[in-house]
Amino acid sequence: MGIEMNGLLARKIGMTRVYDSDGMQIPVTVLEVGPCVVIQRKTTDRDGYDAIQCGFIDKAERLVTGPMLGHFKKAGVSPRRRILEFKQEAGEDIKVGETITVAIFKNVKYVDISGITKGRGYQGVVKRWGFGGGPAGHGGHSVRRPGSIGQKALPARVMKGKKMGGHMGVERITTQNIKVVNVIPEENAMLVMGAVPGPVGAVVEVRKALKKAGLKS
Repeated sequence: MGIEMNGLLARKIGMTRVYDSDGMQIPVTVLEVGPCVVIQRKTTDRDGYDAIQCGFIDKAERLVTGPMLGHFKKAGVSPRRRILEFKQEAGEDIKVGETITVAIFKNVKYVDISGITKGRGYQGVVKRWGFGGGPAGHGGHSVRRPGSIGQKALPARVMKGKKMGGHMGVERITTQNIKVVNVIPEENAMLVMGAVPGPVGAVVEVRKALKKAGLKS
């Protein structure tokens, strides 16, 4: 049996398309999933919970702080740019220094992917919240404006949480139940249907789908 883990770190390579057995076109995102090295093994007895701390993408020693450099040397691994913990069952025997690859998703049909969305800068209510705007003709001057945002006398203020223009993007989101189209272990690659959060080159978290955990390829 292979290593059983809940997820891994990945890098978004870009989008392309593939064709299924019926000749239908499928838009896919290509992810470089791992390899990730185990830096620390958290246990309930010592840390209060069970988890595996993984590192992804090499990093030069001169760019690492002293405490973190000691943390890497204690594990016997080279410094990594991104570190993340994944919950892990207590019975799974995974050792520090072990390398984990995309092969853990070989028989997985759906995944959940978390990442930071692209930055959109300042946007108005039409793009940010999907407002319809005002009349576009007959002398209308509020085509992309939000309209009234409050009351005149009572409570005489703008209510907290009102949807208005502002900064859009650069938010952590999770896209659930993304279908896995193909896993290519020899290239550390995974092809998933549709888009995933973040720009090309962004590091994302790929986990086995929580709501469709029992479905296998």
